[in-house]
Amino acid sequence: MDTRQPLAGQVAVITGAGRGIGSAIARKLAALSATAVLLGRTKSALDETARAIVDAGGKTEVIPCDVTVLHQLEYAAARVDSTFGRLDILVNNAGVGGFNDPLHNLPPEEWDRILNTNLRGVYYAIRTFAPIMIRAYSGHIINISSLAGKNALPNGAAYAASKWGLNGLTYSVAEELRKHNVRASVVCPGSVDTELSPHAGKDPDKMLQPDDVAHAVAAIVTQAPQSFMSEILLRPTQKP
Repeated sequence: MDTRQPLAGQVAVITGAGRGIGSAIARKLAALSATAVLLGRTKSALDETARAIVDAGGKTEVIPCDVTVLHQLEYAAARVDSTFGRLDILVNNAGVGGFNDPLHNLPPEEWDRILNTNLRGVYYAIRTFAPIMIRAYSGHIINISSLAGKNALPNGAAYAASKWGLNGLTYSVAEELRKHNVRASVVCPGSVDTELSPHAGKDPDKMLQPDDVAHAVAAIVTQAPQSFMSEILLRPTQKP
């Protein structure tokens, strides 16, 4: 492996790649010489990430896609397979928040919005993309969770439930896919300075940044093949 280009020739799919953490992860993987395939609902945001990658000399492709719609992910997976014939990295980053209501006041449609994106969307992505990795007997799936999947989150119970569920899903999928030489990992950051997280009373200069999460993902996908980091808990050095 060329240490200057550790992901040369590899293909990485990143969901929610138009902004925030997803954009940072896509740019980081492209900087490590992977071809970054950008998935997300808003094409203009994906195009902005793509321009940043191309301007830095990287390779990328944009596929507008809603992770809550199975046939759209099936199309994306078929396109990746037909274009590249491989998939080395899948980063399930697409997610939505919900931090304003106690559960007994939460409208059912808000519950559905959060769970469908944060949990069902990951299931759909693994269902559609994992077969490409299984066929190649190689690959890495990284699910972006949250410390809310480890701790209580008052007024964010649905979000916490989606992330607790995502953690359990990841641990279980990791065991299912080990026999296929496909590694599955979860990254659980604390509050990151993006549009998603609640920031009331927090110092953004002390909060985690999207690039911090991207760095953790890069560490996972460049790990030696005989081992893998199954879980990373990411916290700010100083409490914000």
